[in-house]
Amino acid sequence: MSDIEQIPVTVTVNGKKVQRFVEPRTLLIHFLREELNLTGPHIGCETSHCGACTVEMNGMSVKSCTMFAAQANGAELTTIEGMANPDGTLSALQEGFRQMHGLQCGFCTPGMITRAHTLLKENPNPTEEEIRMGIAGNLCRCTGYQNIVKAIQYAAEKLNQPETQEAAE
Repeated sequence: MSDIEQIPVTVTVNGKKVQRFVEPRTLLIHFLREELNLTGPHIGCETSHCGACTVEMNGMSVKSCTMFAAQANGAELTTIEGMANPDGTLSALQEGFRQMHGLQCGFCTPGMITRAHTLLKENPNPTEEEIRMGIAGNLCRCTGYQNIVKAIQYAAEKLNQPETQEAAE
């Protein structure tokens, strides 16, 4: 047992409210992976440069490797595990990454999809340049980004179709 004081952290992750006691120095990425067993967000650079740890917090993209779990207290978090549709089918972004071959090794994919999800909420119909700028904080060493951009365009087009909008409402 550690002699370091533990503090309570309560968050809603992927729609489920959870509370844990953690050391004040616990990073959000370690809280998610080790306390909540959500291993979708990856630990890459641990300096916020690669974006593999990107999650959505209160509607904004955050890099969970440089944020304390205590800073997320009371927040609504979404990880890649919470991106699928309620019926378990792939979200438009997940489908886009699959259909457009937007991944190779897959290491960056959870953070990339999470960031793209927030990007499409901020800008439902981005240009190629806006997509590239919007995902600039998420690095991919395999794909050259061409198919990632196509995947995000695919998702934007699908989400902007009238029948998709009606289903979302």
